[in-house]
Amino acid sequence: DLMSLLLQLGANVDYRDIRGGTAIGILVRGEFRTRERAFRLLLSWGASFFPGELSSKEVCISSALRSGNRRFAELLESELGGRRCEIVDLPSRPELNGKTCVVEEYRKGRDEYIVTLESGRKESLTISGANLKRRDRTPDDCGYCVEFKNGRAVRHEFDSSEECREFLTMVDERRRPAVTEDDEARADRAAAELLAELDLEDAVVKQQPRCIDKGRSPGKRRAGGKKCKRK
Repeated sequence: DLMSLLLQLGANVDYRDIRGGTAIGILVRGEFRTRERAFRLLLSWGASFFPGELSSKEVCISSALRSGNRRFAELLESELGGRRCEIVDLPSRPELNGKTCVVEEYRKGRDEYIVTLESGRKESLTISGANLKRRDRTPDDCGYCVEFKNGRAVRHEFDSSEECREFLTMVDERRRPAVTEDDEARADRAAAELLAELDLEDAVVKQQPRCIDKGRSPGKRRAGGKKCKRK
């Protein structure tokens, strides 16, 4: 939930350290089986694989195989493995078109995926890859929301992306500090004091003497030259 909260607040899922490592690369260095949930979370937020020893797809697949997780290794080998997707052009259940889901498993050789719908019922179904379009989570379209309230994380699930966006808008407005009449009065006084200081400085500048010496740049004066005149 803490990882979700950071991603909701705009953390870069593909941030790379000084050696080029990413969050996914860090996860595969340890015991993969205990970190699979976090790995799937990063994939649903659009985490990328990069060439090299730290964050490549090949390294992640190898780590899954070493942990005995062949199904997840096959999922990573597929195009949409672990990704969040949108259902498109599904004639058998047109009411699902436009709905979002998360790819849970890949049926190798059949180009079919087992997905879980992002809805209150969390329905699971098998669907062809031709009816899925990748739609990564973003802070404005994350499919769920994690709040930190009263010392604990609270996760909110939604039946549609529209409900999620409405909730995020409400949370954003709630986080904004309320501006009271006293705040406005203090701001007005500060603005008035600043303007008064600016007028005073302008008046001082106008009273400063200027040296008038035709043919020479301002501020410079020949020894024994013309005297400064007040304008």
